[in-house]
Amino acid sequence: MHDLTITLVQIDQAWENKKQNIALVNDLLSSDFKTDLILLPEMFNTAFSMNAIELSEDIKNSESIQQLKNWARQKNAAIYTSLMIKEADKFYNKGCFVYPDGKICYYDKRKLFTLGGEELVFTAGQKEQIVSYLGWRINLQICYDLRFSECVNNTIDEYGNSKFDLLIYVANWPEKRILHWETLLRARAIEHQCFVVGVNRIGKDGNGLQYSGQSMIIEYSGKSMLTLNQEHENVKSLSLSKRALCSYREELPFLRDKGLDKN
Repeated sequence: MHDLTITLVQIDQAWENKKQNIALVNDLLSSDFKTDLILLPEMFNTAFSMNAIELSEDIKNSESIQQLKNWARQKNAAIYTSLMIKEADKFYNKGCFVYPDGKICYYDKRKLFTLGGEELVFTAGQKEQIVSYLGWRINLQICYDLRFSECVNNTIDEYGNSKFDLLIYVANWPEKRILHWETLLRARAIEHQCFVVGVNRIGKDGNGLQYSGQSMIIEYSGKSMLTLNQEHENVKSLSLSKRALCSYREELPFLRDKGLDKN
């Protein structure tokens, strides 16, 4: 069973400044480290702006997606984040899971943040996206999805395989609700008996909202394995054990009690 090394990149995103944000990430990723999967905060290149008319990129000709491909190739690692994408005259807060070979799986954020007017600009996604990578099944999520337990439902199939092993949330989650962030990340890990990873930003955005980071890796029992400093940009990596996850599920077979996955 392949362990999965995950790298969290917690940054202070420059407001609506793609060039500055890409330069910052490029600098942080230029250090010599090995990993399997790199996570960047939600809307990594702009921060959580609703200025989609000016800042979105066409999905067929996106310089930012090309940059994600370049980083994935250079680090020989997958990357997951989100950015504003225009597709068929609609705007999406689109998650992009980029494999080292350049292949991409997309996920459109399903729960749009009405307090920020996100639903007035962006189109909500309609389905979940689970990707397979290095023997792991990874459920892709974005920020506000975390509040809605119906967005994910882990089950065991007739062969004993789980629907997913890892839940990932890329976010711009404000400091004043950071307790909710930590509590819900732990809850998702416990109820779905899986690893849960959340990467958040720090600093202040163009709307005056303060962010305190607290990017986290939570194990299947709800225990925190890694929490990043709330005040600093940081790049930290941690290896997740698939063997330990499977042993825990065998010891406490709660997922089996949810019934067989008929899908």
